[in-house]
Amino acid sequence: MCGIVGYIGGKSASPILLDGLKKLEYRGYDSAGIAVFENNSVEICKTKGRIADLEKKLESEGEFSGCVGIGHTRWATHGAPDDINAHPHKGGNGRITLVHNGIIENYIELKIMLEQKGYKFVSQTDTEVLAHLFDFFYNGDSLEAMSKVMKMVRGSYATAVLIEDRPDEIIAARKDSPLIVGIGENENFLASDIPAVLKYTRDCYLLDDNQIALLTKDTIKLYDINLNEVHKDVYHVTWDVEAAEKGGYDHFMKKEIAEQPKTVRDTLSPRIKDGRVAIDELSLTDEEIKNIGTIHIVACGSAWHVGMAARYIIEKLAQIPCEVDLASEFRYRNPIVRPNDVCIVISQSGETADTLAALREAKSKGAKAVSIVNVVASTIARESDDVIYTMAGPEIAVATTKAFSAQLNVAYLLAIRFAKAKGLIAEQDERKLCEDMLKLPEIIEKLLGMDDFLKGLAKKYVDSENVFFIGRGLDYAISLEGSLKLKEISYIHSEAYAAGELKHGTISLIEEGTPVFAVATQSDLLEKTLGNIKEVKARGAQVIALVGENHNAADEFADDIIRVPEINDILMPSLTVIPLQIFAYYMALGRGCDVDKPRNLAKSVTVE
Repeated sequence: MCGIVGYIGGKSASPILLDGLKKLEYRGYDSAGIAVFENNSVEICKTKGRIADLEKKLESEGEFSGCVGIGHTRWATHGAPDDINAHPHKGGNGRITLVHNGIIENYIELKIMLEQKGYKFVSQTDTEVLAHLFDFFYNGDSLEAMSKVMKMVRGSYATAVLIEDRPDEIIAARKDSPLIVGIGENENFLASDIPAVLKYTRDCYLLDDNQIALLTKDTIKLYDINLNEVHKDVYHVTWDVEAAEKGGYDHFMKKEIAEQPKTVRDTLSPRIKDGRVAIDELSLTDEEIKNIGTIHIVACGSAWHVGMAARYIIEKLAQIPCEVDLASEFRYRNPIVRPNDVCIVISQSGETADTLAALREAKSKGAKAVSIVNVVASTIARESDDVIYTMAGPEIAVATTKAFSAQLNVAYLLAIRFAKAKGLIAEQDERKLCEDMLKLPEIIEKLLGMDDFLKGLAKKYVDSENVFFIGRGLDYAISLEGSLKLKEISYIHSEAYAAGELKHGTISLIEEGTPVFAVATQSDLLEKTLGNIKEVKARGAQVIALVGENHNAADEFADDIIRVPEINDILMPSLTVIPLQIFAYYMALGRGCDVDKPRNLAKSVTVE
C-alpha cells in the first residue's frame, strides 16, 4: 500500500516520477502527488483519485521541468482521501517537503509537542507530523535531522525528503516499510518497489530497517540510524520489465491466471529431482524435523488460506501438529512458541507488516523461521532462517492468483519433505506424489480452457447479492479462497463455511435462489458433503457443485456442475482454485468493477 518514487539527475523529473508511480499502482491508492525543485523552490501538485487525475491537473496548472523530485500514491489511513491529505506534505515554513509510507504510532503526542512550538497543521495525516518534526530538527545538517526524527518516532515508515536549501539531494529512510535505491549513471532513483525503477536501472540497494540514504545525481551514501556509513552489496534484478506488463491481456489478473501452469512448473521443477523432493534452500536436518514440536503457520489473506490447506496436508503426511494463525492475531495472543518449534511464514510481497511482526515474535521465542515468499531479498526473506522462493514473477493484480498457486505447491513439497524425514512416506508413494505434482501444470492448462463455460456461469449469477461456499477439509480451505476472490473484486457479499457447521446456525442465511458453491473433491468426505448439499438444496439454494470428473453423486442435486480432472486428493486444491478464480474474474467484469485495483485494497499491506 502507498508508493514512493524519487529521481535526481539531469532529466526532467516529472515524467519519470509519474511513470514510476504508474508501475506502483498495484499497491493500492486513492490519491497521488509529486514535488519537484522548480525555480529555487519546491513545487507540489497533488490530488485525490488516480494518477490520470494528477496528470490532468499538471496539464492544466503547468508541468514542472525540474530535475529533482519525489512522488507518492497514498492509501488513506489517517484522514480522508482528499487533496489536502494527499502527499507530498510541507513542513515548517515550507522548507521541508516529505512523502511517507506507513503509520506513525505516536503522532498525537508529537503533534501536541509541535503545536506547542508554534507549528500549524493543515491536514489530518500522521505524515504532516513527520514533515514538521524534520523541520524542527533541521539546522542545516539533513543527516542529523533524519537521525533525530527516526529516534523520536514510533511506528513504520519509508520516507523521502526534499529540503529547499539543499536542491541537489534527496534524503530518505526506512523502518518496517520497503524502500530501494536505484543506481543510475549521472542519475539515481528511489522507490518503494523495484518495478518503479526497472525501466531505468537493474542495479539497486535494498535498504534495511533504520537505514538512511542520501542521494545526489552522482553519489549514493548509506548510513545507519547513528550516522555510521553502511556499505551494501548491489542487488541486480534479473527478471524482465515485460514480466510486469499485461502482454495483450485485458487485465493483469487474467494474465496472471493464465501464467499459473508456468508458475507451478517453475516452482516445482527445481525441487523435484530424480522423482523425489529435494528442497536445497531448507537447512532443517532430518533430526531437527523429527524433533519439531509444533509448526506455527502465520499469514494474512489468501496466504492464510494456503496455510489452512498446508495444515491439513502436513498433519496428514508428516503427523506434526500445526497451528494456523492470522498474522495480525498471532503476536497479540502471546503465542506459546518453544525453541524446537518451526514458524512457516507465507507472504507474496515479503513485506506484509503483520506477517513480518509475527515472524519476529516467533524468532524471539526461539522458533526457526521458514518463509515462503515471492519477492527476492524482501524483508521477510532476509529475516528468515530459511526462505523458499515461489517462482511466480511479478504479480500486479491486487487479488492474488499465481502466487497463491505457487505457495500451495511449496506447502506440498514441505509436507513431503517432513514426512520423509520422519519415515512416514514410502519411496514409491513419494515418487507417485511427485509424478502427480509434475502433471499439475498440464492439468491447469486444460482447466484454463473452461473460460467460456465459466464466463457463462458468471453471467447467470452476476446479479446475486449473496454467495456462499461450503466444503470440508481441504475443500473448506479452497472455499475460503474462492469466497475471498469473489468478494474482493466483485464486491458481492460472500462467505465460506465448513460444511458441517451449516446446521449450527448459518443455514438460516439460505433462502430461495441463494447461490451456494459446494466444493466436494475429498473422497473420504464426499458422502458427508453430499448431505450438506442436500440440506441447502432443500432450503431453496441454487447449488454449483465443484467436483472431480468421476464423481456423479451430486448431479441430481446440483443446478450447475464444474468438473476437474481426478488426481491425488491432497493435490486437488491446485485444481479447484482455478475455476473459482476465473468465475470471480468474470463476475467482477460483469459488474463493471476495477478487476486489478479493487476499491479500498492494496497489494502489499505494509501497515498493521
